[in-house]
Amino acid sequence: MDASVVVVGAGPAGLMLAGELRLAGIDVTVLERHPGRTGESRGIGLTIGTMEVFDQRGLLRRLGDFETSGMGHFGGIPLDMSVLGAFHEAAKTVPQSVTEEALEAWAAELGADIRRGHEFVSYEETGDGVTVTVRHEDGEDRLRARYLVGCDGGRSTVRKQAGFDFPGTAATTEMLLADLRGVDLEPRMTGQHTDGGFVMVAKLPGGIHRIIVGEHGVPPRKRTGPPEFAEVADVWKRLTGIDIGHAEPVWISAFGNASRQVTEYRRGRVLLAGDSAHVHLPAGGQGMNTSVQDSHNLGWKLAAVLRGDAPEELLDTYHSERHEVGRGLLANTRAQSLLILGGEESVPLRDVLAELVRIPGVSRHLAAKVSGLDIRYDMGGGSSPLLGRRLPHLPVTVDGRRTSSTELLRSGRGVLLDLDDTAVLRRRAQPWRDRVDIVTASPDPVPADSPLAGASAVLLRPDGYVAWAAPGSHRDLSGALARWFGPALGQR
Repeated sequence: MDASVVVVGAGPAGLMLAGELRLAGIDVTVLERHPGRTGESRGIGLTIGTMEVFDQRGLLRRLGDFETSGMGHFGGIPLDMSVLGAFHEAAKTVPQSVTEEALEAWAAELGADIRRGHEFVSYEETGDGVTVTVRHEDGEDRLRARYLVGCDGGRSTVRKQAGFDFPGTAATTEMLLADLRGVDLEPRMTGQHTDGGFVMVAKLPGGIHRIIVGEHGVPPRKRTGPPEFAEVADVWKRLTGIDIGHAEPVWISAFGNASRQVTEYRRGRVLLAGDSAHVHLPAGGQGMNTSVQDSHNLGWKLAAVLRGDAPEELLDTYHSERHEVGRGLLANTRAQSLLILGGEESVPLRDVLAELVRIPGVSRHLAAKVSGLDIRYDMGGGSSPLLGRRLPHLPVTVDGRRTSSTELLRSGRGVLLDLDDTAVLRRRAQPWRDRVDIVTASPDPVPADSPLAGASAVLLRPDGYVAWAAPGSHRDLSGALARWFGPALGQR
């Protein structure tokens, strides 16, 4: 084999997956058709869920200085994200290009083979792997790998080659995006409705303003390239009355509200992650963030199967967990599309929702949804509110040293967190010590209303989700360890 895994696409999903695989010791080759980074940034922020993921892998320091905000929105309706009580706030000024640069440096330092100027052409699947045909400036090569993962975007060649079904709805309208220099515009981070459409302004590093504009009732154009700046400036002036024709355009793009999702995230030895698996209106930057979290979910599972720790059936949970997340993503972005892009007929809907978000429960529900904090995976049932959810950041003391649950996950291994110094529990986990860190820790005082209140132990998967908790899990500890980490030592 030339590599255990070939990943197509060096965007956030592909680079995150490469880093996760290398963290677990799996050799990976990333193919990217562009010879260098484009510098384009479709996404400009990180949700709270992705901030947690990056913190778990020690990646936040690689992003440099950035601003965070306790405010978000749902379809342009402001949301107070502080109601979630999360350790992190969302990052609002991290261009996607910076995220990609940080992820690429991390993956490369871990030993990922990242090949730019290498275009995926086709593949053939055999019994024990895949043969991938790659085109580059010197001709074509063939690579042998155990698995192929398509992270090559909404127009994914891997998805098309593998014959994945991609049902959904076509775009009915479009929005125009431009990054500009030489203007000074008032920020409108959550967007603003005007008589004829929707506008948004965000300040980016380097003196750049990003504007997004969309006119009500205007169908998407058939384009062979990006819009001309004159078109963007004309729409902006019609909607705001402000002339930006003197600005210097850095990057211009257009996007629509198409909404599609593959029916399966895995077909044999081919898997999809990120926009290859789902496309939608990029409301709140959820697309890039969900893509990163797809790879965070897939990486450790694929590594466990390749190492022989776990059976191949573990990969089926990638589809069952992330397809449901993607389905919810499409539902909430379609709803936001109606709120953002709808005309006069959507005004009553916006007014009613603006009233509803004043109710704490509604605000908390929507904030969790757009932050990626509403996710709960099936862990076999039980009464613990922790089960299936990401463990909140938990400061702890281990062997006299101050640390946290977040830092304990940096290695990409599972963690059994013994919070009650229970020797019997630790003995039961010993047969999985090659895959799971067994840690006795003293937590800081936990508020009585915290989901952690009363917990004596939790088993964390490498992605930070609680697979077992005491008390409150229907499954016993050995059963949970076997389900997520494979057979015990001596039983493989």
